[in-house]
Amino acid sequence: MENTPVLETERLILRKFTEEDMEALYLLLKDGEVNTFLPWFPAKSVADARAFYEERYAANYEKPRAYAYAICLKGDNFPIGYIKVDMDESHDFGYALRKEFWHQGIVTEAGKALVEQVRKDGLPYITATHDVNNPRSGGVMKQVGMKYCYSYEEQWQPKDIPVVFRLYQLNLDGDDSRVFKKYWNQYEKHFVERDV
Repeated sequence: MENTPVLETERLILRKFTEEDMEALYLLLKDGEVNTFLPWFPAKSVADARAFYEERYAANYEKPRAYAYAICLKGDNFPIGYIKVDMDESHDFGYALRKEFWHQGIVTEAGKALVEQVRKDGLPYITATHDVNNPRSGGVMKQVGMKYCYSYEEQWQPKDIPVVFRLYQLNLDGDDSRVFKKYWNQYEKHFVERDV
């Protein structure tokens, strides 16, 4: 099974990040607004972006299997965001996009292609979480077919702030009764919201 196989959609190429993408990665990681709901602080330099690349991309590309993509427009193949599914037990689906490309359906388009790939490759399910203050992210989760399961409050690191997250899940193997309970069990404050 290929690690991060190239995926193509109508407007996008999803591919591995490379050494040549540090400037693009820095543009994404330095933006305070994009960073609000991400679990790290904004990058201060291209060197920060390179360290992020080494830790989160180059290291993953060494593994037998990963889904760690740069989102690029077909016109210039320049990364404007990222999208991924982790290979730990959560199979966490996550994404970010430079804000000048928001509200164009780009992440949904990329997300649908990635979901199809992991389904084809036999992943049983994916999960995703979003901050309740970032409902648009939940919109993307719904667009790719995920369903809301529950909410929980976590003292979020490294920012050290309390955040209520909503967990979404998509079962890809037909077992619709499965719910990933790890966060429900881990955090004392957990509940199911109505009308999410």
